[in-house]
Amino acid sequence: MNVLIVSAHPDPASLTVALRDVAADQLRAAGHAVQVSDLYAMNWKAAVDRADFLHLTADEQMRPPVASMQAAAAGTLTRDVLDEQEKVLWADAVIFSFPLWWFSVPAILKGWIDRVWSSGFGYQNGGERYGAGRLAGKRAMVMVTIGGRESHYSDRGINGPIDDLLFPINHGMLYYPGFDVLPPYVVYRTDRMDEARFQETSREIRERMASLFTIAPIPFRPQAGGDYVDKLVELKEEIAATAPRGFAAHLDHRRT
Repeated sequence: MNVLIVSAHPDPASLTVALRDVAADQLRAAGHAVQVSDLYAMNWKAAVDRADFLHLTADEQMRPPVASMQAAAAGTLTRDVLDEQEKVLWADAVIFSFPLWWFSVPAILKGWIDRVWSSGFGYQNGGERYGAGRLAGKRAMVMVTIGGRESHYSDRGINGPIDDLLFPINHGMLYYPGFDVLPPYVVYRTDRMDEARFQETSREIRERMASLFTIAPIPFRPQAGGDYVDKLVELKEEIAATAPRGFAAHLDHRRT
C-alpha cells in the first residue's frame, strides 16, 4: 500500500520528527511505499494569494473559492499544489504529523490544507461531502504531540476533551473531503520524554502503523447516509432527539 506522511515541525531534531520517522520506518519495513512531505524542509508556501491563480488579470477581483475552481478547470494550479495533490491521489493512507499549537495545527500545515484541498479536489461544488468526494476510500490519521498532561485534555480537563479539540481537523479537514478518518495517536507531556518513554512510545507507534489498514475508522455520520435533512444538512429531528449534544452528535456508534 502507499502512504503519504505530511509533516509539520520546524526543527528536524524534534520529537515530532523523530516519531514521524519511527512511523515511516515501520511502514517501509512492512512493505509499504512511503513518501514524506516535510513542509518546513520544503519551505512550503502557506498563504493563499494572487500568486496561486495565474489566470487572474491584474485588475480582477480575487475570490479564492471561485479562483480555485477556475484554476483547476483551466489546469493552471501552481506546480507545488499539483505535486502535493498527486501524492495524495497516489496514497492509500495519509498521516498528518504535527504538534498541537494553539489548539490546532501549525500555520504551515493549515496552509497546506488551504491550498491543496482546492475546488474539485478537496471538495466538489454542489456535490456530496462528509464521507464522499474525490478522496473517499482513502484513510487519514493524525499523529499529534502535546506538551500538556493527558488530564488537561480529558472530559474534566481545562482545555476540553481531546476528541473535541481535534474534531475540526478530523471531521472538517479530513472527513469533509471523503477520507475514512482513523482514531488519532496523541503523545502527551512531550517535554518530559526520557529514553525509556521514547522507546515505549515508539513501540506504540509501530503497533499503530501495523493496524493502519485494519483499524476501524471514527464512525462519523456520512452526509448522504440518511441522518441529515436534505438542503438544511442538519440532523433529522428524531435522531437529534436521542443524540448527545455538540460534536458527538455527528458520531454514529452503530457503524463501529
